Amino acid sequence: MSWMAWTQTTAIFFSVIACILIAMTIFEIKVPSTERRGFLPIETSRGDRLFIGLLSSAYLHLVFLGFTEIALWVPLAISVVWVGIVLRWG
Repeated sequence: MSWMAWTQTTAIFFSVIACILIAMTIFEIKVPSTERRGFLPIETSRGDRLFIGLLSSAYLHLVFLGFTEIALWVPLAISVVWVGIVLRWG
């Protein structure tokens, strides 16, 4: 990844996202999901809930970057919990 001048943290971040997507693809092939309705106002599949969780986590990080001086470990912890909640009950 040297052609992009990424920091090690950025490379790890995108590698983890890629691993999550690969794991979800394998899991979806082995155990196909059905759409269901949770606390989200739409019927969603497992992949939909992952996408919604990752997208909302990105916005959470942007809010923390823009409006606070708090270290990014705090929104990371919140995001991990939030994605888990969305995947389980969303």
